[in-house]
Amino acid sequence: MTKIDDHSVGLVETQCAEFSEPLPLASGRTLDQYQLYYECYGELNASASNAILICHALSGNHHAAGFHSYEDSKPGWWDAYIGPGKPIDTNHFYVVSLNNIGGCDGSTGPSSINPDTGEPWGPDFPRLRVRDWVNSQARLADRLGIECWAAVIGGSLGGMQAMRWSLEYPERIKHCIVIASAMKLTAQNIAFNETARQAICSDPDFSDGHYQQEDNIPRAGLSVARMIGHITYLSGDGMGEKFGRQLRSGTFEQGQDEPVEFQIQSYLRYQGEKFSTSFDANTYILMTQALDYFDLAREYQHDAAEAFSHARCKFLVISFTSDWRFAPARSKEIADALMAAGKSVTYAEIESDAGHDAFLLPNERYETVFSNYLKGVAQQIESQQHAQ
Repeated sequence: MTKIDDHSVGLVETQCAEFSEPLPLASGRTLDQYQLYYECYGELNASASNAILICHALSGNHHAAGFHSYEDSKPGWWDAYIGPGKPIDTNHFYVVSLNNIGGCDGSTGPSSINPDTGEPWGPDFPRLRVRDWVNSQARLADRLGIECWAAVIGGSLGGMQAMRWSLEYPERIKHCIVIASAMKLTAQNIAFNETARQAICSDPDFSDGHYQQEDNIPRAGLSVARMIGHITYLSGDGMGEKFGRQLRSGTFEQGQDEPVEFQIQSYLRYQGEKFSTSFDANTYILMTQALDYFDLAREYQHDAAEAFSHARCKFLVISFTSDWRFAPARSKEIADALMAAGKSVTYAEIESDAGHDAFLLPNERYETVFSNYLKGVAQQIESQQHAQ
């Protein structure tokens, strides 16, 4: 049985919001009805001014903190940063975390039933853009009675959503916190995503995306896709320190012909196999495509400063030294564009050997920067309440 400490949000319940008002999508298609799964931590104050939105990354979902039961082996994916006394302090903030449309953890997505056919959507689910997620999140905010977020926070793909919030709904966000993200993907990043998608599509069990009708799962392809992605989330130094060239089995002793397996091989296979049984292949394809499509400045003559000129909020931008997938240079581009647009921005580059995954892991300086910024946000909210 899991022991829950005083810094945990404790046992949490997943909620479902159902929407019957059609949602126009950037693709020109429409979702006539959809549902969003979400969780809330902390309490909403009387003026609904202390709400924070957590936007998840590629494989994330609504379960960001706490436990669903005492039997859970581990907490939500960002539990290290959400809870009483943690950087996103639930003693002060009301935190909302959701599973985006297109997901596979309850919210309407490719594995959901298409009401027009009675069959799973599969590959026929509409292609999505980051703005589609933001628009659906705004509707959830309306449902929860939140007119303006104290902050919208996201790492990686979540950071792209946070930035899009600042442009699409500038009057509904006070602070935008962008962690290990970018205003658009590099060609190398797009190449990694395409390689992962091809691994899935080349699996015979993929069945052109209609594997659910075949009562099948493209486990091998999805496993390889996850292995490719996972490699890019780690740093070379981090992998070297953790695994090096250690063997899990076999030997290089001369005269011995038994198979040799490195520890890193075993680790990647384990990660891939675990992911292949818990994540939907069509969702993986859809979300990596949304990553590829994102370009914050495309509609502003590719001028990032012009794009950010429409924002009204303050910004915190954080990067990590060993993150080569979303390198510090990409975060500096964000900070530079914000300064050129005359916006208030705080930038921090955190020393870490954990690669892109660093934004999910404990790190003293990261926690200090994150916590101090949000303490300032909490103080502003409390000052406004006293003034009323």
